[in-house]
Amino acid sequence: MDEGKAGAPGPKPQWWSRPRRAQADGAGEQPVPPGAEQYTGAEGTTAAEARPVAPPLPQDAPREAHPAHPAGQAPVDPVAPPVTAAPGHDAAPAPLHAPDPYGTPPYGGPGPWAPAPPVQRPVTPAHGTHLPPTVVTPAHGTPFPAAAPPAGPQPGPWQYDPWAARSQGAPGSQAVEVPAKRARRGRLVAGAALVALAAGGIGGAIGAHLERDGGIGGNVTLPQASAEQASRAPGSIAGIAARALPGVVTIHVRGGEDQGTGTGFVLDKRGHILTNNHVVEPAGADGSISVTFNGGQTAKATVVGRDSGYDLAVIKVTGVSGLTPLPLGNSDSVQVGDSVVAIGAPFDLAGTVTTGIISAKERPITAGGEKRDGSDVSYVDALQTDAPINPGNSGGPLMDAQARVIGINSAIRSAGSEDGPGGGQGGSIGLGFAIPINQAKRVAEELINTGRATHPVIGVTLDMEFTGDGARVNTKGAQGPAVTPGGPGDKAGIEPRDVITKVDGVRVHSGQELIVKIRSHRPGDRLGLTVERGGRERTVQLTLGSADAG
Repeated sequence: MDEGKAGAPGPKPQWWSRPRRAQADGAGEQPVPPGAEQYTGAEGTTAAEARPVAPPLPQDAPREAHPAHPAGQAPVDPVAPPVTAAPGHDAAPAPLHAPDPYGTPPYGGPGPWAPAPPVQRPVTPAHGTHLPPTVVTPAHGTPFPAAAPPAGPQPGPWQYDPWAARSQGAPGSQAVEVPAKRARRGRLVAGAALVALAAGGIGGAIGAHLERDGGIGGNVTLPQASAEQASRAPGSIAGIAARALPGVVTIHVRGGEDQGTGTGFVLDKRGHILTNNHVVEPAGADGSISVTFNGGQTAKATVVGRDSGYDLAVIKVTGVSGLTPLPLGNSDSVQVGDSVVAIGAPFDLAGTVTTGIISAKERPITAGGEKRDGSDVSYVDALQTDAPINPGNSGGPLMDAQARVIGINSAIRSAGSEDGPGGGQGGSIGLGFAIPINQAKRVAEELINTGRATHPVIGVTLDMEFTGDGARVNTKGAQGPAVTPGGPGDKAGIEPRDVITKVDGVRVHSGQELIVKIRSHRPGDRLGLTVERGGRERTVQLTLGSADAG
């Protein structure tokens, strides 16, 4: 097993020591250098340390170049010089490191408890080889000057020093610390962003809850506008209603088995009230009429006069003070499209105000006709309005924008009504009709002053069965000739079977329309009538006569 090995075998090396160097020529052992410490091994042998620890060189100390070695000779180890044994003693293995002056294991005195740390020695390069700067570890406790981290990896042999402090770190360790700080800063920024996002979401949810529910656990308070002044512009709907309502009354009528409800308005401070004839007619001669004012006061009323041909009536209350008469306008000044306000008690709902416009003028209508003799038929050259009018509005005022009465609401056209406008039950479809105030004023004055109304006449009897265009004079009258001798028609030269086609140049298409046009005037007014006879037309002038209403 020992073939090829030089020299005699020496003592068995221990696990903590290094074998001594054998001399090439088998010479004796070298003496131990003076001052070297001796250690007693496990078998009593004594060894001298041949590696005194040199103080560390400064980092910038120049390195000495090694002399060239003769050929065939091995380079001398610069770290461990040869060790010779003292005379008379066997060579002992040299310790692996210098003694630790602090006696701190595992680097105190060598022993079985302190294995030597692994030591790597750099290989001495050949002479003339360029070496990079070598990092020399200073002695323990030497302060480090602040140095900038290297820009990149440094070439050169790696050196290991087990006595270097861990806090100093290896060269280039500062470059690793900067990214760690950046990573920490990034994590802090991300955490702060997440906290802000969560706080914003929570705050938004709480704000939405407070906005929607009005608080946490509190009572709900709804926003409301502050109180405003009660006054309105005089020309507004509210202003018109405020001025007109005190003069509008609700009328309740009872007579035998009949009863009804309607509306009226105050004409003067003497207690005269104007309304429709069909409102008070159920009372008859023995019925009762009750008037309720806007303020809630009630009073009994009596009939002053009424006329079925005009569908107008005047009643009177007594013992009532503080009456508010409504001012009267002029229906001849009304234009299509003017704004109007209707006030009444539809379906006994007192003080109801509706609004609309004048949708037509001089609309000839007939209402009534429930009696076989036709004595209840009224002929009205009416104002047409789309202001909602319903049963109970009859007799109420139709006001203009200056809160003046321009008509008396009298009839409506209801859905399904085939006989024309009337005062029957039904709802408004936007076709309401009012008696012009100019005609109503004349009739009311006559009723108040005489108790009877006069009707203008032309002194002829009309053929109501005629289906042609115009109004044809009958061939004979009910109780006499068709043309009254000495009457306005007779004086104008009108004969039986003549067809009247125009009144003051306005076309008429039936006998009803001719009556409506004539009754829109006063007795004594002059009219121009266009008469057709034998296919030829001529215009005649006449003065309206007067007839008492029967």
